[in-house]
Amino acid sequence: MVTINIICVGKLKESYWRAAVEEYSKRMKPLCKLNILELPEERVGENPSAAELSRTINAESDRILSKLGKGDYTVAMCVEGRNISSEELSQRLEDVCLTHSTINWIIGGSWGLSDSLKARADFKLSIGKMTFPHQLCRVMLLEQLYRAFQIAKGTKYHK
Repeated sequence: MVTINIICVGKLKESYWRAAVEEYSKRMKPLCKLNILELPEERVGENPSAAELSRTINAESDRILSKLGKGDYTVAMCVEGRNISSEELSQRLEDVCLTHSTINWIIGGSWGLSDSLKARADFKLSIGKMTFPHQLCRVMLLEQLYRAFQIAKGTKYHK
């Protein structure tokens, strides 16, 4: 059974986001070993300088990098990533599961990911061109992973 690590910066503050994450986590239990690692976000002032933003991005990305195993497959969620369909995600997940036992899905902080972390990723994925709150992105990612497993199994969840 594949291990899926969702490594994200920041905690879910609203109960409705936590409830959605709990629901999809429960649904995924029979499909994979799911770990959600919440790493602390850096605090920045109201109008951070470019240097402060760079320090923030690098500090958060370094914490993420420290959680990645050498043989793990890593997907960075970032605006530069590819937009793919649910069916393509399902096929990619199936393919990766043939060669890797652990897949890391990275959701950075609100300022993004460092270039070194993006370079470490095996694949860069974008949720879309619109901007979403990071809390919602976590829920959307979990739903899409659940959907990908269901597509692979041929269930009626995906219509």
